[in-house]
Amino acid sequence: MKNFTKIIIKKFGLILIFYFFLHNSILKAEVFNEIIIIGNKRLSSETILMFSGLKKKINVDIKDLNSAIKNLYETDYFEDIEISIVKDRLEIKVKENPIIQTILIKGIKNKNIIRQLEEVTKKSEKYPFLISKVNDEKNLLLNIVRSGGFYFADINTKVIENKNNSVDIIYDFKLGDRAIIKSINFQGNKIFKDSKLRNIIKSEEGKFWKFISSDKYLDERKVKIDENRLNEFYKNKGYYNVNIKSSYAKIINNKFFELNFNIDAGDKFFFNNINLNLKDEFQNENFKNINKRLKKLNGEKYSKRILDNLIDDINKITIQEEFLFLDVKYDLSIVEKNKINVVLNFDDLEKIFVEQINIFGNFITEEKVIRNSLIVDEGDPFNQFLFNKSISNIKSKGIFKNVQSKLQNSKDDPQKKIIDITVEERPTGEIFAGAGTGTAGATISAGIKENNYLGKGIKLATNLSLSENQIKGKFSVINPNFKNTDRSLNTTFESTSSDTLETSGFKTSRTGFSIGTGFEQYKDLFVNLDLSAYYEKLETSSSASNHKKKQEGDYLENLLKYRLVLNKLDQNFQPTEGFRVGFEQVLPIYSDDLSLENTLNYSKYISISDNLILSTKFFAKAVNSIDDDVRVSRRVYIPSSKLRGFEPGKIGPKDGNEYVGGNYGSAINFNTTLPNIFRGNEDLDLNLFLDAATIREVDYDSSLESSEIRSSTGIAVNWFTVVGPLSFSYAIPLTSEPSDSTESFRFRIGTSF
Repeated sequence: MKNFTKIIIKKFGLILIFYFFLHNSILKAEVFNEIIIIGNKRLSSETILMFSGLKKKINVDIKDLNSAIKNLYETDYFEDIEISIVKDRLEIKVKENPIIQTILIKGIKNKNIIRQLEEVTKKSEKYPFLISKVNDEKNLLLNIVRSGGFYFADINTKVIENKNNSVDIIYDFKLGDRAIIKSINFQGNKIFKDSKLRNIIKSEEGKFWKFISSDKYLDERKVKIDENRLNEFYKNKGYYNVNIKSSYAKIINNKFFELNFNIDAGDKFFFNNINLNLKDEFQNENFKNINKRLKKLNGEKYSKRILDNLIDDINKITIQEEFLFLDVKYDLSIVEKNKINVVLNFDDLEKIFVEQINIFGNFITEEKVIRNSLIVDEGDPFNQFLFNKSISNIKSKGIFKNVQSKLQNSKDDPQKKIIDITVEERPTGEIFAGAGTGTAGATISAGIKENNYLGKGIKLATNLSLSENQIKGKFSVINPNFKNTDRSLNTTFESTSSDTLETSGFKTSRTGFSIGTGFEQYKDLFVNLDLSAYYEKLETSSSASNHKKKQEGDYLENLLKYRLVLNKLDQNFQPTEGFRVGFEQVLPIYSDDLSLENTLNYSKYISISDNLILSTKFFAKAVNSIDDDVRVSRRVYIPSSKLRGFEPGKIGPKDGNEYVGGNYGSAINFNTTLPNIFRGNEDLDLNLFLDAATIREVDYDSSLESSEIRSSTGIAVNWFTVVGPLSFSYAIPLTSEPSDSTESFRFRIGTSF
């Protein structure tokens, strides 16, 4: 190496002095005895040398130096870099970029938006300051603020230089007025009511009763989601070639926006032939039901949802047969004018495993609450079906407004995936109140619910109901993932005091608690077990029947209750398709009055059209004593929800003036739901119903038998108002007995927090 050679390499290029080229030393590559770092204050020399990719005593040529400079600049830690060669020593002189010390947000009071902004800015603190990255961050922050409805927002950025080569950044926001969506229009839509489409999308018109909702503010991200929702809706209704041509917002008076969607639905398509190509290693017996369903679809309207559900059910079977690395896809082909052939094929998937699962957006909810809902865990084989079900489980908790997932490739291993799950939390508290009026007077009720206590996903509920002759209080705690398992732990404390001395000849006070667990035993089959203990005091009037006087006294009982539920509903909240059947039995462990209780509940939903849903509900209960007559407080009484138009417990057999219930009771409900029947107000639903019920047999006196069927019809309305969801019903008895006590009107109102 020559006595002195200097090479200056800067961001804009490589400068070699003539002497260096003349002797051609570096072109041949040289071995340096020493590489030193000059000018570094924060980063150690070892760290910089590692970043550069150079090693001590190695052969270095021009390519190596270029690579080293490139590597160092890519770290963003350096503003300038010079390289000098002095004898057999390589000197790297650096000028470090300032470090961002703190980032301050000004001009915003909304705590939720501040949290989102700080989630971004915290990632930049203690990292190098670059104007380009600050500008990128500024745009990201603006998008967050505008998504909160502040469409006209702007940022003034101020950089404060400190003495220790660090900077503080102040983002000062000028929010302006929130951009309210005045109206939402659908151009080209001639098939569905605009009110129906408005109910599908996330964006909302800024009606006066929606002052709490944030969806009334223009958000470009929500608009993109709305486009996808509209596309999905039309495809599920048979419009295979639907095209959401465009969406745009038109400003009105520099304050409001008119949101427009341009839709070309195209023709309606129908399924023609649907075939499933099975692999040789499959047991054909397991796919018999699938093939039957495929045949029934011939001639039905095309629906993407139907195909997706089919694929889900096929995936369930393949997973049961332990074929985790298989995927089901469908190929579509149009035949004739509006018919579609479908071929379902199995594809071999690359064997991929889950490396890492990241959870974002849970400011209140503990991370383990979300992870407990995951079927796929870190280290497991990745399966798309199980992954989708995991996301569905998170959504079904009811504590998140939105759940988004992103799948990324691992940097270290191409056969591993990184899963990012981002949640948006919703208000989980609810205050509610209700009232009813009838021939027996008025009833009122109130309560408080919290569905995500302390961010642990624990559900708390307390309610109190008062009537002319009854006070009932209840407090319950439900932990859906007890000790981080898929089993729930339920605890309930309740107390009831009922005084019916004048009407029924007795009064009772009942206090107790129960503890139980629940879990999914086998695909959609749920099991619940409860252990309870109660103390009851029963008093009778002087005019009470001899039978009731005989039952007067104190009762202690320990009960075991198990419940089996098969849930095939499309969704638990406001279902539109499917069925749910449950059987419950209460067994005495210790009791002063040994009785067996058996209860059956069945619900069936059928979607006739978008604006017509039919449902049927059936209820049956039997109570039989093992050693004596059934205690009067344990007898079957028809609940008010099963027979509207009648006072709860005020129908059926009577002993004098006393309602005594029965050993057997049953009810059936026919309900017609007309969602969005009120054009322009998708928040109001109308229900028409027909109820029928009966109570049979009185074990201590067969002469009191009263098996006549009571029935009623009426109307119910559910409406989301400014103060919360309001529901009320008006029922007219069709068939009744003179001794029955009727109740025509009931309502309930509540709000969320």
